[in-house]
Amino acid sequence: MAAPSTDKPIPTTPGIETATGIRTLTGAQIIWDALVRQGVEVVFGYPGGAIMPAYDALPGFPIRHILVRHEQGAAHMADGFARASGRVGVAVATSGPGATNLVTGIANAMMDSIPIVCVTGQVPSHLIGSDAFQETDFTGVTLPITKHNFLVTRVQDIMPAIKQAFYIASSGRPGPVVVDITKDAQNQKLEYVYDPSPVRLPGYRPERQPLPEELKEAVEMIQAAKRPIIFSGHGIIKANATSVLLEFVHKTNIPVAQTLLGLGGFPASHERSLGMMGMHGEAWVNKAIQEADLIIALGMRFDDRVTGNLKTYAPNAKKIHVELDPAEINKNVHVDIPLVGDVREILRLLMPHVERPDCGDWVRYIEGLKGDSAVRDIQDLPDSGQLFAAHVIHDLWKLTEGKALVVTDVGQHQMWEAQYYKHDHPRKLLTSGGAGTMGFALPAAMGARLACPDDDIWVVAGDGGFQMTASELATCSQENIKVNVAIINNGYLGMVRQWQQFFYGGRYVATPIKSPDYVKLADAHGLKGILVTRRDQVKAAVEEARANKETTIIDFRVEQEDSVYPMVPAGADLDNMIRRPVPVADKSAPHNPIFETSEDD
Repeated sequence: MAAPSTDKPIPTTPGIETATGIRTLTGAQIIWDALVRQGVEVVFGYPGGAIMPAYDALPGFPIRHILVRHEQGAAHMADGFARASGRVGVAVATSGPGATNLVTGIANAMMDSIPIVCVTGQVPSHLIGSDAFQETDFTGVTLPITKHNFLVTRVQDIMPAIKQAFYIASSGRPGPVVVDITKDAQNQKLEYVYDPSPVRLPGYRPERQPLPEELKEAVEMIQAAKRPIIFSGHGIIKANATSVLLEFVHKTNIPVAQTLLGLGGFPASHERSLGMMGMHGEAWVNKAIQEADLIIALGMRFDDRVTGNLKTYAPNAKKIHVELDPAEINKNVHVDIPLVGDVREILRLLMPHVERPDCGDWVRYIEGLKGDSAVRDIQDLPDSGQLFAAHVIHDLWKLTEGKALVVTDVGQHQMWEAQYYKHDHPRKLLTSGGAGTMGFALPAAMGARLACPDDDIWVVAGDGGFQMTASELATCSQENIKVNVAIINNGYLGMVRQWQQFFYGGRYVATPIKSPDYVKLADAHGLKGILVTRRDQVKAAVEEARANKETTIIDFRVEQEDSVYPMVPAGADLDNMIRRPVPVADKSAPHNPIFETSEDD
């Protein structure tokens, strides 16, 4: 669905003639003028030589700049801003290493279809190709991980490139766009008039609609189903289609499973919500998928973490795939009916024609599958005094009444959050899905704070991933950005350790990890730190963090060798899961000595 124009009149700014008519601006000034007209109010960046003209012009424009400590953080902040707000996030960096430090964040945004625009400086155009100081072919580097990119060498091309970048980033299937601007283009002057006309790009078709006969076949397939299931993916959130999906489910009574990135797109508290599917999804969900006779996949891409073994995946199910990007149709899983277009509009087209299929027995059967999982659920086990990560997440959910905006890093804690924090609203769980980028959570949460200044924002991170971008705590302090950080600290690179335990003979190679004293680390940044070692301390710590005005870090010392259950081994059938043992052993697993003594013996 094409994004509406966000062009806005630029307010009066110091040092720039704003009277009606032609103005003479430098390329650097044109960058900010064009961004303001796209509705940009905040950017995340780090200055340097090739982008210095732009930074010199910045004070003349009503844009807040957040000074990051590493450009990867800038890309993740722009990403978090975009996920939380639904708008385009903006990161700024200089040439060479400044630009290449953005790459991980750009790749992360590309994998999860997040609209960000990265504006980077480049060496003067006459030096391109000469291996000049801090020169990197950044458009070449980012070609595989952007939706599009631009190298701008002339001042007259800056405004059109930025306009097109925002249009491309936000229309159709969203994604990251790079605008690389040479230093001489930033310094050049131009008699400048902004062009407010809509962007038109030959050959770019972001809007599509299914054929009437395809819709008719889909309706017939839905009516004939006895064991249907809906998959709610990230596309439901990105299309703002939650309300339409709720109407569809109310009319059809079909149960709904969700992808990791789709969590919150359909309320977890709804009676037809099944929970998350896939590698660490609910056992009853995976079993139901394997026994379904119809899958209605909405805005998801059948990635390997969802399907397990493709040869045995949902063998008896016909498949309807509603997807905006035609490249995803039949890419991984063959489908019977592809409906290419905006998922919200397609649900609206289907709605008048579908009736409730006869699937009451199927709904009751799935409810019955939940019994065995309840026996194994760590929440239902006797309290032995141990602090499990699942306890922390569950208690955080209760204490925040499920209303927090949670940003997770990647690893075990990410899966525990998906399992034990029940999200009822879209854009309240931000997580790195496709790329699985450790270090994502803290900077992404900071970006979300700029998008949602009134939300209760929590970072849920592991002790490994948190250390990758912990330098951004200094940005929290300098820029007065408040987030709450829950570190699930088990002294290991937990998910890798789990794989080593299950599949590599228990050989924990390079997974024990030492952490700093997080209370002291917080204090060193002028922030607040809290240590929690028992479950009865969780409530007070969470309440204190929420009451503090500054960013607060809670170091939750959880059981070290707990694992995420269930787990579908890589390449296994979807319903061939490793389940939590019953009964669970009474004693704790052996501790990693580096966790408490800093010595690996």
